[in-house]
Amino acid sequence: MELTDKVALITGAASGIGHAVAARYARAGARIVIADLDEKAADAAARELAGDRGMGLRMDVTHEDEVNLGVAAAVDRFGTIDVLVSNAGIQIVHPIEDFGLAEWKKMLAIHLDGAFLTTRACIPHMYRQGSGAIVYMGSVHSHEASPLKAAYVTAKHGLLGLARTIAKEGGRRGVRANVICPGFVRTPLVDRQIPEQAASLGISEDEVVKRVMLGETVDGEFTTVEDVAEIALLFAAFPSSALTGQSLIVSHGWHMD
Repeated sequence: MELTDKVALITGAASGIGHAVAARYARAGARIVIADLDEKAADAAARELAGDRGMGLRMDVTHEDEVNLGVAAAVDRFGTIDVLVSNAGIQIVHPIEDFGLAEWKKMLAIHLDGAFLTTRACIPHMYRQGSGAIVYMGSVHSHEASPLKAAYVTAKHGLLGLARTIAKEGGRRGVRANVICPGFVRTPLVDRQIPEQAASLGISEDEVVKRVMLGETVDGEFTTVEDVAEIALLFAAFPSSALTGQSLIVSHGWHMD
């Protein structure tokens, strides 16, 4: 599948899954916009992956003006937005009784407000040209729950509802929406969870990896960033609306629908 000359904006893409998606899109011919809190890292990644066909932006996806200005700058540079990948995210783990309201709001703001704000900023450009693809980075936790992750599970479930609504609203105007639902991917985000969960659950870090994270997979393997990037390409480049509104679990068999 190809994205020749399509313009793709990927949030949280200076590293991790977002970086892998941007790299895959660049190889498929896309012009890429890397939006990240770290502007220097975003610029460096854009140059590395796409040269003058890349652009880096500082973007806090929870700030309305920053999102709107960033999307406007990308459109000024490349003319439109064909693909949005809403990938920016964090993780905070606590038992529900210890979950502070500020942390709860932060989690939902980054995952849900960020998805809403970037969608709202990009979709008029897609409507104008009669085509576009929006890809939300969900999780197995869009379908499944785990202890200590009330805010994350809530946010990732919410992305399913947002994608399905955008699929309904955008369908007649050529815009598709989908959710990728990875299992555990060995990124810095997951690495930080290992000692946190070990302390909260009273088990060793090795047990967290083998039992909590990979215990339900068919092969005891982490999902890779490359696994996720291939599905991101599928959703961005699929030639019709046959898959719109759907989510796809990428978890080495941990969860199956």
